[in-house]
Amino acid sequence: MPFTPFHMGPGILIKSLLHGSFSLMIFSWAQILMDIQPLVSLITNEGKLHGFSHTFLGASLIAVISAITGKHISEIGLKIIGYSTIMKPIKILWGVTFVSAFIGTFSHVVLDAIMHSDVEPYYPFNMANNFLSILPVQLLHEFCIYSGVIGGGIFYYVQYLWKSN
Repeated sequence: MPFTPFHMGPGILIKSLLHGSFSLMIFSWAQILMDIQPLVSLITNEGKLHGFSHTFLGASLIAVISAITGKHISEIGLKIIGYSTIMKPIKILWGVTFVSAFIGTFSHVVLDAIMHSDVEPYYPFNMANNFLSILPVQLLHEFCIYSGVIGGGIFYYVQYLWKSN
């Protein structure tokens, strides 16, 4: 699923449940970085479509890169869109940053491993993909869509409750 919005559904649900303990921006950044290798493979027609980046080892490396770069990019983004100001700065805690990045990269591996036979999540230790076809692709897509819709509903409902108190 290169650059698919489907990966965002579970992230939105997690954000609705964890609120300030999870950064959807860093989760999203991790999703983008995860799919750079497949994009290069598609453009150049070389290499494996879901290679090292779609292993838990590769995802761990990408999570660290996502966390380190994503924290600063996200804080700048929050200033640009007006959520963070000089009077009320929003700083993303390093723990939140790393949790969000690792959830992003590891969930990406699992979701892609369910539908793509070339994903080897345990490489280089094991070439097996025991996630493949544990759900039909249609059900996987529905899970991603419904988790995003439900997560969005929960998030905005909680926001409404906080503002009304």
